Amino acid sequence: VQLVESGGGLVQAGGSLRLSCAVSGFIFDDYAIGWFRQAPGKEREAISCIKSVDGSTYYADSLKGRFTISSDDAKNTVYLQMNSLKPEDTAVYYCGAAWPTYYSSRHYCTRPDDLDYWGQGTQVTVSS
Repeated sequence: VQLVESGGGLVQAGGSLRLSCAVSGFIFDDYAIGWFRQAPGKEREAISCIKSVDGSTYYADSLKGRFTISSDDAKNTVYLQMNSLKPEDTAVYYCGAAWPTYYSSRHYCTRPDDLDYWGQGTQVTVSS
């Protein structure tokens, strides 16, 4: 199983980016995928998670409204649309996956140790 994040980069404050998490190695049916981030010197932070069988999503309260998670099962890819970016959004962004799933999307975001696979991350830098 392989998860590959892409779409990171340098953007000015107020701008937007769309991150992609391309998955290979498992059937894209019953899965959960979450986006997380980690800034230097800070703990990993959950952003959003999605579960395929019921389409349920979970968002961290602090990021709800600016970030949107979505999936394209035909492309085995989950996206994170990030709008109105702020300098404090600067971090390495990771996606993690569970397959098959046993828990809710909320569970996977709040207990990321239950995710089975992780990508290498993509850097997002927001300049002021």
